[in-house]
Amino acid sequence: MAEKPKPNEDGQPQFEAQIGRKAERKLRARKQKHHTAWFGLGMFGLVGWSVAVPTLIGITVGVWLDRRFPGQVSWTLTLLIIGVALGCANAWYWVRQESRRD
Repeated sequence: MAEKPKPNEDGQPQFEAQIGRKAERKLRARKQKHHTAWFGLGMFGLVGWSVAVPTLIGITVGVWLDRRFPGQVSWTLTLLIIGVALGCANAWYWVRQESRRD
């Protein structure tokens, strides 16, 4: 037997409240004119550069370390992975900040 959805503090079931919030957010987005195609491209570029720059820095430092201190550990690969991880965290931060504004 299916359970009846639990109501939230307004007395509405949670699913209905969630749909209402999404509909309100969609209507607000339609009213706001600052989210144009250029804004989307700019955000796409910001996310791309947020990942690319730390990755390239990691590769550059890794190649320098590999030439300077050769050994069994590949500094290039290690710092590449660290750069990608930092870049993804940075991009996630910026996307999260933008989604909070909405």
